[in-house]
Amino acid sequence: MSRITFATVWFGGCSGCHMSLLDLDTWLLDLASMVELVYGPLADRKTFPDGVDLTLVEGAIANLEHLELAREIRRKTRVLVALGDCAVTGNVTALRNLAGDPSGLLQQIYLERGDPPLAVPEAPGIVPRLIERVTPLHAVVPVDHFLPGCPPSAPRIRATLEALLAGAEPPEIGRFG
Repeated sequence: MSRITFATVWFGGCSGCHMSLLDLDTWLLDLASMVELVYGPLADRKTFPDGVDLTLVEGAIANLEHLELAREIRRKTRVLVALGDCAVTGNVTALRNLAGDPSGLLQQIYLERGDPPLAVPEAPGIVPRLIERVTPLHAVVPVDHFLPGCPPSAPRIRATLEALLAGAEPPEIGRFG
């Protein structure tokens, strides 16, 4: 049996969903026999590859890098899953929206409240440019499945992955649209 290509991505969030993924413990060995990990925090790859079968995306879209990569991932992925409440709803990451204009927020953080006060880092590669509003993944690209939770438990992640790898509809989550 050929292994499917599998990727995970971490956008704006706390990495709790990836921690839950790691909580799959020894089932990760079974998963490794079924998939080829082609991109993610545990893979040393700098660009998202073409032709990925299944991608789990954790976190909300908070900056231009997230936005551009989300669009690339959607173009290059057959089945896209929003993993966790930040990817599904924006959740805690979207609380930034309450502060208003992100450039004003950066001024407050670096200039007004910094100790010592610093300049807002604007050189390329230091701080990605924030987008006006933090959004869930489905607000910028079509998503195939949603796996809510903060974070979703390892058993729910496993049940979802087992179903998707078998070509079935995952339990307790559905399709969007």
